[in-house]
Amino acid sequence: MATPGAFDLVVIGAGASGEAATHLARGRGASVAIIDRDLFGGSCPFWACMPSKTLLHAAEAKAHGGDYPWSKASDRRDYMINRIKTDYPNDGSHVHALEKAGATVFRGTATLAGPGTVVVTHERTTHELTATDVIIAVGSVAKIPPLEGLERAGYWTNVEATSLRELPKSIVILGAGPSGVEIAQYLARYGVRTAIVGRVNPTDHPLSSAFLAETLRRSGVDVREKARAARIRPKAGPDGEHQVELSDGTSVSGAIIQLSVGRSSATALGALGLATIGVTYDGGDTIRVDDRLRVAEHVYAVGDPIGHELSTHLGHYEGEMAARIALGDDVTVDFSATPRVVYTDPETAAVGLRLDQAEEQGIDAFEETTGFAKSTKGYVVEADSGHLTIVVDRTRKVLIGAFIAGQGAGEAIHAAVLPIKLGTPIDTLAQTVHAFPTTARVLSGLFSAAAAKLR
Repeated sequence: MATPGAFDLVVIGAGASGEAATHLARGRGASVAIIDRDLFGGSCPFWACMPSKTLLHAAEAKAHGGDYPWSKASDRRDYMINRIKTDYPNDGSHVHALEKAGATVFRGTATLAGPGTVVVTHERTTHELTATDVIIAVGSVAKIPPLEGLERAGYWTNVEATSLRELPKSIVILGAGPSGVEIAQYLARYGVRTAIVGRVNPTDHPLSSAFLAETLRRSGVDVREKARAARIRPKAGPDGEHQVELSDGTSVSGAIIQLSVGRSSATALGALGLATIGVTYDGGDTIRVDDRLRVAEHVYAVGDPIGHELSTHLGHYEGEMAARIALGDDVTVDFSATPRVVYTDPETAAVGLRLDQAEEQGIDAFEETTGFAKSTKGYVVEADSGHLTIVVDRTRKVLIGAFIAGQGAGEAIHAAVLPIKLGTPIDTLAQTVHAFPTTARVLSGLFSAAAAKLR
């Protein structure tokens, strides 16, 4: 019989990665303790993915003529994040699922106290746990830039922007990555005067970034993609709004400043006690792991703290992989085919390498591109912009990247995910039938064009 407080696996953090690791390990019969000091389930169900997608859905319905006032959108969002009776979400369903799976749940702050030892403190209670393996899944919080005037002006992060019940008159969003652009679109569509500052999704294909910027403009967003915030003058704008002075000499003002400039795990990692297990932590936003997600012997890190694409689906994958490795599976992680989607209306999606990234890695590659609007799918949905682009390794004759901007992009991108993962020959993809008229069918035409070039 196990000693009380002794576990095969202790998981620090109960977001997407931590929950995935716990459920997989319990399914394999391992004893697991999982710890979190805040909401079990992490940011995604409460302050990120689920509320933002719920509000995007409502805003899309409204923009296309549906009866979806803000009061209805806000109420449905509260239902989705289980915030009906209180101002703070209820994570009981996540706790129940973990306990039903057989995990031991601790609510509190976890610190490492040497190899295989984790101390949990909550109010006046302390538990010392021992573990064969430990998984660090502490998540991240919004980065706060050292911007003059920001603290005096005050600001929102994703928490406030996804949980608001009353709409502000105006908002300036700093940072135009996926989170920023999604928030910008749903607020603008609900009548909030919205500006966004920064290059629009700069890591995506240039055609997708340009498409996304134009999508925001069509939704009424003031897009300042060639500038960055230089300083903030609190209440110096019209009607007492905060004035944001930009690097290009212009300015923009808003009642609210919202931060979408990135995420950091520094606070959580710095408080974890990594030195007690022989790990030197430099205070950065992330921590380094090897191809088996190891920070140290029998200690793994997953999710936001390791700094790959910050998405729930990737965090879930990393959590499961860390649990498998801890339980003895001889596997390594592979990030080559991780899909990335921006859930605006219309969407953009990507997987794999851009052409410039491939060339930087010494790969002899080429692109095939077609306009979404001139495709059969684009014609059916009356699109007037968008694109589909693939990147092909000329030497290996395989697909290594795909990018879509247009309706259905988030679903269609999966027609490229598995081929990239498996290294499927481009000629095989060209002979694969996709349903007509779908967005994925347009991809198949690019596969055929690429295969013809390689014959």
